[in-house]
Amino acid sequence: MTDLVIRPLVAGEENLFESMPDPLPQLRQVGYADGLAGGGYRPENTWIALRAGRVVGRAAWVLPPGAVGAPWLERFDLAAEPEAGAALLRAAHQALGGPTRYYAAMPAHWRRRPEVLAVVRAPMAAARLAGLVERGERLRCSWTGTPLPAASGRYTFRPAADVAEINAMVARIAEPDVLTGVEVARAVGGVDLATDPLAWLTGPAGDWRIALDAGRPVGLVGTAGQACYPLIAYLGLLDQAVRGELLAEAVGVLTAGGAREVVADVDAHRVAVVAELERTGFRQLRSRVVFEPAAGPPSGSAVAAAHGADRAGQG
Repeated sequence: MTDLVIRPLVAGEENLFESMPDPLPQLRQVGYADGLAGGGYRPENTWIALRAGRVVGRAAWVLPPGAVGAPWLERFDLAAEPEAGAALLRAAHQALGGPTRYYAAMPAHWRRRPEVLAVVRAPMAAARLAGLVERGERLRCSWTGTPLPAASGRYTFRPAADVAEINAMVARIAEPDVLTGVEVARAVGGVDLATDPLAWLTGPAGDWRIALDAGRPVGLVGTAGQACYPLIAYLGLLDQAVRGELLAEAVGVLTAGGAREVVADVDAHRVAVVAELERTGFRQLRSRVVFEPAAGPPSGSAVAAAHGADRAGQG
């Protein structure tokens, strides 16, 4: 077998990266050329494996401009044995100062799709051989115009009064249901979106909605209409029963501002949240399996980090 050549790209070799056919063309993700133009992808953070001059493996780490954190592995495609992919990752890890997170993007419901499993088994095996450990999974869901469920009349909604009210609510919510863009918030600003969302979401307080039950605050949602996609950035509850109506309220706020699509990211293990998103008219777009270095943080913080890095490129 021809020897494997592993090396980073150099400027001007973008077409070499693109010469490898996309193994999952059904995935909506930032193109490599667009990522370079946006500054998230860089040739020195992009590695390829060649055999007889043909690209059989490619890996692109992303780091948005101005980021304070480390790059993460965003694209990893392999048309060779897992050992070749592991060699590619090890060489890049050494140059990058050590292993980093890997967000393995998959089409929605990938475990039920044999044609997808045939593609993703090799790179996932390679990641494990290179010392990365699977820590969780995030789902990206999208609403695209489905009629919203009718309100029960039990709850009322109003804009947040000010920053202090938002922060007070956030402090009472142990685990938000929806966090979209958490990895970008962490990498670019060093911000934990779950505990300090206003350090990242800098729009007016009136963009946030408070859900009330007989005048008592029971939920909080923050939207972002000017992001890469209109999105529900934060949704947290003090009463689980308000979840569906607060989701519908958030979608209504965004569509009133002109949104035709709304995205939201949720941990795959949050079954009740996923079900409520689906009842509200959201459908799964894709999954991201989170891999961490073996010595990385436990699953809770790892899962919270995984998101819609569609902004990573930036898109």
